[in-house]
Amino acid sequence: MPHKILVVDDEAEIADLIETYLADENYTIFKFYAAKDALACIETTDLDLAILDVMLPDIDGFALCKKIRETHTWPIIMLTAKDAETDKITGLTLGADDYVTKPFRPLELAARVKSQLRRYKKYNPAHAGSAGPVPPADTLIHGDLVMDKKAHDCSLNGEPIELTPTEFSILRILLENRGTAVSAEELFHQIWQDEYYSKSNNTITVHIRHLREKLGDRTDKPKYIKTVWGVGYKIENQP
Repeated sequence: MPHKILVVDDEAEIADLIETYLADENYTIFKFYAAKDALACIETTDLDLAILDVMLPDIDGFALCKKIRETHTWPIIMLTAKDAETDKITGLTLGADDYVTKPFRPLELAARVKSQLRRYKKYNPAHAGSAGPVPPADTLIHGDLVMDKKAHDCSLNGEPIELTPTEFSILRILLENRGTAVSAEELFHQIWQDEYYSKSNNTITVHIRHLREKLGDRTDKPKYIKTVWGVGYKIENQP
């Protein structure tokens, strides 16, 4: 079944261009020029990914991203006309998984869509078509923190934690490497499979901060994610 992609951009020429390239990849596209129409679609359609422009005529893409994250965990890619670090950090903080700066290359955007969907399918069996019991190897336990990699579930003290695909991937990598510091560069490469730049560190930092908030982790006395200054991040072997 083709993946369903939501595209929201008030510039018809750009929205049409994205639709053309993604349709060539056999995705089903739901295209809108305003957030209100997109929200109506979200209510009635089982989507797999969203591409949101920041500048929209009714509410901005940041507000739309935040609204989506209230009920959905599928990947979100933000489109921004500004190459400002604050815009990117804002989107990531609100739950976006990636961002693309305008003007962009359509083939690069299509590649990022593929990458996000590949990760989402890998850790979400409802979209990957997998079923059956989850073997112990697919469950990571660290004190009261439990991650089911195959079901893409995570809970703390028995309560579910809603994580975006990127947050889930970062936490999974850190749990799988308990006792070892993982650099921001290594995290970035494993998640995005892309070349690491100095600004990429801000991307990881924002997601780590978001993860800590959801885990109730304190920066000064972290129980889960510790910063190893000059190296990266790690989760200790013992909670």
